Amino acid sequence: MEFRPSASLLLGALAALSLAAVAAVPFFGAVEVDVVRGLKEAFTAPRTEWGSDARILVDLRLPRAMTAWLAGGTLALAGAVLQTLLRNPLATPFTLGVSAAGSFGAFLVLAFPALAIAGSPRPMALIFALLEVGLVLAVARRSTRADGLLLAGVTLNFLFAAGMLLIRYLADPYRLASMDRWLMGSIDVVGFDTPASMLPWLAVGLLPVALRLRALDYLAFDAELAEARGVNPRAARRDLLLGTGLLTAAVVAHTGPIGFVGLMIPHAVRPFTGMRHAVLLPAAWLAGGGFLALADAAARSLELLGRHSELPVGVLTALLGAPVFLWLLRRPR
Repeated sequence: MEFRPSASLLLGALAALSLAAVAAVPFFGAVEVDVVRGLKEAFTAPRTEWGSDARILVDLRLPRAMTAWLAGGTLALAGAVLQTLLRNPLATPFTLGVSAAGSFGAFLVLAFPALAIAGSPRPMALIFALLEVGLVLAVARRSTRADGLLLAGVTLNFLFAAGMLLIRYLADPYRLASMDRWLMGSIDVVGFDTPASMLPWLAVGLLPVALRLRALDYLAFDAELAEARGVNPRAARRDLLLGTGLLTAAVVAHTGPIGFVGLMIPHAVRPFTGMRHAVLLPAAWLAGGGFLALADAAARSLELLGRHSELPVGVLTALLGAPVFLWLLRRPR
């Protein structure tokens, strides 16, 4: 008989583990830091008198931990929603092409800096990711095919991927390294500006998802059942896709494409939560946030080729996620 803990017990345990992971990651890194002394300086001394420990903690490690927690939780939640909506256990937040569109926008700025808004590739990445979400919804609404949404997303994914190849071909060769770094996905932040700028977008994206939790439960079974229960399947899908699109766009614009988190984590927590999305989605967020915070700490602490090399976390999650993806492919439906 399968053991399934109560929702409050499960979410409480995941919250404790997730927060413990975020609290632990400042202790790890290429440079040894006295965390206790650094925190004491940060809370008791003026900033001008901080030593290196306090500066590393407050300016680098704590913002990275917060950004990783937000990004990992967002991707895991979006992956869980899309796996239900598309009725596909292999769906991820990037299945519908949001990542490729955001990366295309970032590539434009990295290749041609004159196009930068506020001196960063993030605004352009966010603009193109949001435009792609609108295009997917518009094409899917006019399609008569049941799989029109998925096909529209996959097609736009290929289109923007081709656009990235074209930009790479046209760009100055000296700028290719920054493009490759973007595609690897990394949580390379300084200060709390990055997590703070993510929060409004995440709040806007989470709102339609939260309002459609009941509809999502019904859609997990059948659109006809949802309609019989008073749910408008088309409107529910539109709102949920808009919400997950906004969430994914916000993450991609700030961290680049960090793959496989949205695939692995929903499958890891679903056996304990079942298909009740009011439990599944918070559980996925907590597990995904803790997982990515730990993965980022491992990525920046690994010693490769005899030196610490700040491995982009997207590389590590891909190395972990690819075997899981292949295992899922082998499982019976």
